[in-house]
Amino acid sequence: MKFWVLAVLMALLAYRTFEVARSRLPANALARDSRVAIKFDRPSYADAIERTASSVVTIRAMRRIAAADNLLLPDFSTPDLFIPPLAPSAPDAGVRVSLGSGVIVEQGVILTNHHVTDGAETIVVELPDHRAFAAKLVGDDPPSDLAAIQIEPRNFAALPLADSNRVRVGDVVLAIGNPLGIGQTVTAGIISAKGRAVTGRGGSFEDFLQTDAPINQGNSGGALITATGELIGITSQILSMSGGNIGIGFAIPSNMARSVLNQLITTGKVRRSQLGVATRPITPEAAAHLGVNAARGLVINAVTPGSPAARAGLQAGDVIVAFNGTPVLDGNSLRNHVANTAPGTSVGFTVLRRERELNFQIVLKERENRSRS
Repeated sequence: MKFWVLAVLMALLAYRTFEVARSRLPANALARDSRVAIKFDRPSYADAIERTASSVVTIRAMRRIAAADNLLLPDFSTPDLFIPPLAPSAPDAGVRVSLGSGVIVEQGVILTNHHVTDGAETIVVELPDHRAFAAKLVGDDPPSDLAAIQIEPRNFAALPLADSNRVRVGDVVLAIGNPLGIGQTVTAGIISAKGRAVTGRGGSFEDFLQTDAPINQGNSGGALITATGELIGITSQILSMSGGNIGIGFAIPSNMARSVLNQLITTGKVRRSQLGVATRPITPEAAAHLGVNAARGLVINAVTPGSPAARAGLQAGDVIVAFNGTPVLDGNSLRNHVANTAPGTSVGFTVLRRERELNFQIVLKERENRSRS
C-alpha cells in the first residue's frame, strides 16, 4: 500500500516539475513543439481586403503651371480641409502633379474626387500591380467633390457601390488608398457620425460619413469599405489644423456617389433641384414667437421671388416640418433631399403657419448647374 502511495506522489511531482519547466520556455520554443497547440482568435479583415484592394487605384493628375508655382509641387491632393501647402519637392519644371486614389466601380469606370482631377491635362491610373493606363475624364461635379474617369481596357476587377443608408454609427470600416504616395495602405476605424456638413460652402452638397479610420494626404478618392468588403463611401477630406490625421475624416456616402456617377455617365453633368428658401433651425423661443407647436423643423427666413416656393405660396415665418412625409431634421438634409430630386418633380411639404398645418405640392426647379464634362 505504501508503495502505491509513493508512486502516485512521485508521478505528481514529475508532472509539476514538467509544467514549471514548460512555462519558462520562450514562446518560439513552444511554437516549435508540435505537441503544443497555439490558438489565434484575433479578428482579421484580410478576407475583405483581398476582395476589394485590387479595385483601388492610384491617380496622378498632371497640369502645366507657371515656373513661379513650382514651390507647390508635388500636391498630395487629399483631404485639404484646413490643410496648409506641402513643402517643396523636386518636380519637373512647369508640371504640377496631384496624387490621389480612386475606385473602379464598373467596367473601367473609376470614381475619385473632383479636387484630385481638377484642371488636369493628363491623368494616369496605376493599378496595385503597378500597371499604368492613361485615363480620360468622363465628367466631374465640384458641388459633391466627385469625378468619374475611364480607362481601357475595361475588364478590371470592379467594386460596386453598396447601400450607405444601412451603415450605422459604430460600424467597423476600413479606408484603402495611397497616402503620401507610399503605396496602397489599409487603415481601420469606425463610423463616428453620419450626415455631416463641414465646409459651409453654399455651392457644395455634403452628407458625409465621418470616420476615425486614419486618412491622410493621397487618400482622396479612395475606398471606405465595411468589415465585410462593401463599398459604402469615397474618402474625401479630413479635419486638421496641421495636415496630419487626427481621427476626423470624411467620406462621400455611396448612395450620393451612385446618383452623381449615373448622371455623369449618362449626360456628363449633374442636375439638381432647388426650392428657393433661406431657413434656420426652429428653437423654443422662435416657436413661441411664431405661435406654432413645433419641436423640430426649419423656419423660413426668406423666399426667393419667382422660385418654386414663392409660386406655391410659402411665406417667411412658415415652419417646414416634413418633406414628402419625412420629418425635416436640419437644413442640410432638406437641401440634399431637394437637390437629389429630379427637376420638374412635384413634391409634398408640410408647413406650420401659426396654429394651422398646411400641405403644399410644389414643382421643383432646376438649380444652376455647376458640373462639368
